[in-house]
Amino acid sequence: MWQFIIKRLMATVLVIVATSMLTFGILNLTPGETGAVILKHAFIGIDETPEKSSVTDINKRYKLNDPLYKQYFSWSKEAIQGNLGTSYVYHMPVSELLKSKLPATALLAGISVMLSLLIAIPLGILCAVKRNSIVDHICRLGALLSVSMPSFWLGLLLIILFSLRLDLFPVAGYQGFSSLVLPCVTLSISMAAVTLRIMRAKMLDVLNQDYILTARSKGLNGGKVIKRHALRNTLSPVITVVGLQFGHLLGGSVVVETVFAWPGIGKLLVDSILAKDIPVVLGCILFITAVYAVINLLVDLSYALLDPRISYGR
Repeated sequence: MWQFIIKRLMATVLVIVATSMLTFGILNLTPGETGAVILKHAFIGIDETPEKSSVTDINKRYKLNDPLYKQYFSWSKEAIQGNLGTSYVYHMPVSELLKSKLPATALLAGISVMLSLLIAIPLGILCAVKRNSIVDHICRLGALLSVSMPSFWLGLLLIILFSLRLDLFPVAGYQGFSSLVLPCVTLSISMAAVTLRIMRAKMLDVLNQDYILTARSKGLNGGKVIKRHALRNTLSPVITVVGLQFGHLLGGSVVVETVFAWPGIGKLLVDSILAKDIPVVLGCILFITAVYAVINLLVDLSYALLDPRISYGR
């Protein structure tokens, strides 16, 4: 198993390096001079036109006139030592920015995942047990509609209905527990739809296995058969999807955090891209990539605990 873990960690390092290089190159190819964009977002205002002398000073201060490869290797050298640089716009270390935004994103991600599981797992089991019934058709249709709806569109609909019309929840930002309701619902609906469909498909496959038929022939009722025999063998693909979704959310659900002005990593990433705050963007991408890799590794390792048939040999 240790060989498997080491190989995955090495692959993760390669992915992080490739991702950071690609991100750095794309940011420097976007329209607008980096120094001028930084001035507009950090000093003079977006609608103002910066003076050439000020742009020159910014370029000199942050060494933006150096060749791109030199800028990247300078950043990567510091990153290896744990220093992700200083934000051009916020004028504070990138690591401190990420630490300040992580709790909000983690809270949003954790509640959304739990809510989606509370919806998807019982409904997935019910749809499999009641296959081709009215309940099954309604749940499948609802899941299809939920997956088809863009998250930003659903978020705007919830804001219009529950915030502007009914005045039940805040429109945006963080103002207490009530501010969590709309963004968590927006995220959990699409997640629950995907998990429900996978749970239903896998449960249908497991219920047709010989050992399930044997358990039923011995007189076990349906609830005990599902709880003791079917559910555990159904969870492997579900955990895979949930792990990927949680990694996405913990890395920052960019669209939803932007729509609801949620003070998390996703909104920080969007604001930094618009400001061409390269150290912050690279730090966010590095964090998101690392989170994905670690969660995927944990998901892979959990398979052996859930299914004794799986082992990690050479």
